[in-house]
Amino acid sequence: MITVLAVGASSCTGDLDKLPTNDINNNALYSSVTGYKQSLVSIYSTLAYGDFLRNYWSMQEYTTDEAVNTWNSYGEGVYHQLAWSADAAGILKVYTAVLKNITYCNNFINESSDDKIATRGFTGTDATTIKQFRAEVRYLRAYYYWVMMDLYGNPPFPTEKTIITATPEQIQRKDLFVYIEQELKDIEADLAAPKTNEWGRADKAADWSLLARMYLNAKVYTGTDHYTDAVTYSSKVISSGYSLESHYSWLMLGDNNLNTNEFIFTINYNNSNETWGGTNFLALGAAGVPAAVNGLSDSWDNFRFTQQIPALFPTADTTVDKRAMFYTTGQNLEVTSMSAKTDGYSGYKYRNLKRDGSTIVQNNKYNNLSDIDFPVFRLGEIYLIYAEAVLRGGTGGDITTALRYINQLRGRAYADDPSSTSGNIAQSQLTLNFILDERARELYWEAQRRTDLVRYNRLTTADYLWAWKGNALAGKAVDSKYNLFPIPTSDLLANPNLKQIDNY
Repeated sequence: MITVLAVGASSCTGDLDKLPTNDINNNALYSSVTGYKQSLVSIYSTLAYGDFLRNYWSMQEYTTDEAVNTWNSYGEGVYHQLAWSADAAGILKVYTAVLKNITYCNNFINESSDDKIATRGFTGTDATTIKQFRAEVRYLRAYYYWVMMDLYGNPPFPTEKTIITATPEQIQRKDLFVYIEQELKDIEADLAAPKTNEWGRADKAADWSLLARMYLNAKVYTGTDHYTDAVTYSSKVISSGYSLESHYSWLMLGDNNLNTNEFIFTINYNNSNETWGGTNFLALGAAGVPAAVNGLSDSWDNFRFTQQIPALFPTADTTVDKRAMFYTTGQNLEVTSMSAKTDGYSGYKYRNLKRDGSTIVQNNKYNNLSDIDFPVFRLGEIYLIYAEAVLRGGTGGDITTALRYINQLRGRAYADDPSSTSGNIAQSQLTLNFILDERARELYWEAQRRTDLVRYNRLTTADYLWAWKGNALAGKAVDSKYNLFPIPTSDLLANPNLKQIDNY
């Protein structure tokens, strides 16, 4: 059943759009390299064309100063108030989507084991190719495990060895960190070299990027810092041939598959494949933005910024910092009501248009779907990881190099040229507080903010307040338990091996 479900998912590679018959079984599917590739594409497709990205973005953004929600369809209001319970619908959606995708990965890993490859007669180049596919699926599973570790702390831990177990054991956060770390190191040799794989498929640089991000947050996950490791692995990515795209405005366009210089690992979208959980919600959901700007149709009037985010920029337009892509027409700066679609500036970072401003032909019955690929990892983040890890005491890097990377980001932001000195800061200005603010300027609406605020101990504390944090207009501190999301009640009832986070 797992195989049929996985292979039946929408394919994002045209020549692999082949629907299997209902009586297909594992031996039939995996009798050729083409069959393995078809299953691999389906597993990647579940990352893009399921419930994951939209609901994960909600958990990472509505819980912070970067977004308030008009609709509150899945409890996004309690996200922003930091007042959710274990019964919140959105929390369950991400939890279920990730565990489902882990199950697909586990099945593929079993079916591509060395024993299965040998039994099915694969040798030489074919066997090597299948092993690379397996390494990519193990990477995807490691990424899903990281999501569970980051969001839920001590999640259930289904593996390829426990795939038939209805009630998997729970794993402690620090133990899961060690497992993911080892898994990513184990698969490195079998992954493609940086920038040599197909667009949207994992390679060694994607592997190093996940390690770098995980190491930067290691003290949150384990109580022990790994800043030197964060320097090491961000440096590996930086030295593997990537460079910044010249224009920040190009990053989230409908033809951003051209961003091969900067993008390391992406979730791919094509408007011929139907989904309302992909990047079309990022272009359409921003309140007030008209069709002429977002490249699709008029806004859904869904999300806006709190006033704290525009305050991080020199102006609320692109005259100075071109990243300040705020949409202000008809929008108020102050969020006096979370449900008022005009309260809070909006943004037009995500646009389903080409670099030259031309429209993209829609190949679907809705005439309203997105081609914008979502960068899970891009070089801009890796520069910021390097700089923060150095500032936090990581060895193997230096402050001069960190400053150069930050000023490249700012050169692009101020002059569409990473080599420009227009936005340069001095070394004395490069502080941890500056890095947190620069991450907000560079990475807003890229599903990073909640993790950043937790790392800086500012999500739940009074050290940083924003509109409606804690359900107070001026913001207030909340219980530290909201640094994590609870295990959904439905799974606690179904799986006696699970124990809830304290205080939920």
